[in-house]
Amino acid sequence: MTAGPATPLPQWAQVLDTDEFRPRGRLTPQAALGPRTWFRVGGAAELLFQPACAEDLAQALGRLPLEVPVLPLGACSNVIVRDGGIDGLVIRLARGFSTIRRDGDGLIVGAACLDMTVAEHAAEAGLAGLEFLAGIPGSIGGAVAMNAGAYGSDMATVLDWVEIVTRDGGLLRLPAASLDFGYRHATLPPQAVVVRARLNAQEAPSAVIRQRIDEIRTAREGAQPVRARTGGSTFRNPAPDESERKAWELIDAAGCRGLVVGGAQMSEKHCNFMLNTGTATAADLERLGDVVRQRVHDHTAVTLRWEIKRLGRPAPHGMGENT
Repeated sequence: MTAGPATPLPQWAQVLDTDEFRPRGRLTPQAALGPRTWFRVGGAAELLFQPACAEDLAQALGRLPLEVPVLPLGACSNVIVRDGGIDGLVIRLARGFSTIRRDGDGLIVGAACLDMTVAEHAAEAGLAGLEFLAGIPGSIGGAVAMNAGAYGSDMATVLDWVEIVTRDGGLLRLPAASLDFGYRHATLPPQAVVVRARLNAQEAPSAVIRQRIDEIRTAREGAQPVRARTGGSTFRNPAPDESERKAWELIDAAGCRGLVVGGAQMSEKHCNFMLNTGTATAADLERLGDVVRQRVHDHTAVTLRWEIKRLGRPAPHGMGENT
């Protein structure tokens, strides 16, 4: 276990630094989270824990008082960490959770594996059905937790089982059917951490699989601002009984393409993507989203729902402002 010598552990975390128990992973008090997010904004984690393995994580959570909030973060591709930071324990899975191995007609993958990496590995193994992951910016743990999907498929379609560490330190394997998948939603125990999953696939020629991955990559780069500081789709598409139009169509119709608040902007290229133009704060991004939601509602009577997760505390009044 490594902790920065200049910054002591929070009082509630002293149980993770005793002669009886010390995690093998890394503990970092007041760890900056902004540089870890795709938006490159946000405050610090009160305590960041990067466990060495699932057992290391389970033992640490089993010792941690249950009143301490726990928040797992993946690749941080679809989150806004607010400027005031995140209280409690933030968990970031890394090297010990990045293995991929073939298992019959599927893959067993660690939760820290990037979706694109899994798609490429499946292609090398001649396993089809996971190509859609090449179009999702994130990691497998987050993809399971939000039922990520794109290009005609989603995690609900390919997931066989998932292993999680529960808030009280239990290590469980859950069948996909128990997750009650919905649109961009999966039901997991509160504050549970996804650590591993099995994905189903079908054998196919690698060349055919790679061609599909290339098509997805080309389509994504042509339609989305993939090289900008962004967070993927900002708002969910409305349910069919709410509107037949997609979120971007509603945003465009309300005149919000290119809309700017502080250092934040709705993309000109794909107006359901929010951008940090270089000087945005988390508050700028959230205010921009709220303005877009209000304008869309005023124009169409449709209430857009956030797809990007907004986490943590706003900065104290007067801080995190960029006007």
